[in-house]
Amino acid sequence: MAEDARIEGQVEGSLVGRIVSELLGSPLNLALLGICSFLIYKIVASRRSTDTVPVREPDLPPLKKQDFTLEQLKEYDGKGSDGRVLIAVNGKVFDVTRGKRFYGPGGPYGLFAGHDASRALATFSLGEDALKNEYDDLSDLNSLQMESVREWEMQFQEKYVYVGKLLKPGEQPTDYTDTEDEEKAEADKKVL
Repeated sequence: MAEDARIEGQVEGSLVGRIVSELLGSPLNLALLGICSFLIYKIVASRRSTDTVPVREPDLPPLKKQDFTLEQLKEYDGKGSDGRVLIAVNGKVFDVTRGKRFYGPGGPYGLFAGHDASRALATFSLGEDALKNEYDDLSDLNSLQMESVREWEMQFQEKYVYVGKLLKPGEQPTDYTDTEDEEKAEADKKVL
């Protein structure tokens, strides 16, 4: 019986020894072992970092409904003191501040902040050449591109707050009364 245990110990020892010598004996195996170790480390480290709760910025008060010129819109690029981000799509201005990590400074669509993004969205362009510094009536876009702009507009309407329209040159802003806001608040209370 003692001899069986000794033989079993030799077999296990030789099996482990063979595995270790195989792993460490070849430069290719060493490289693969290193890559596997690194990937396991990254997986474990990423699980630890997701346990922390991200710091959430305080919600800004709703922006009073108003119309904007291109120059006024540029002030809302997320770099101001309040960090508010506005984007115009198809003549409508939306407050996209809650999507700041996408549309704010440093975000993948940050160049849209404070601009009319209609042409860029219609042409699927993320270059600054798609953003104009003057009013863009989009009259040169084809029907497919205009349909794309309308689809983007609908997505923005569903997800973000409409705050006004983008004014054409010489167009007068609409006077949005406070009673409209009060009536909407009353209607919202009735629904609840």
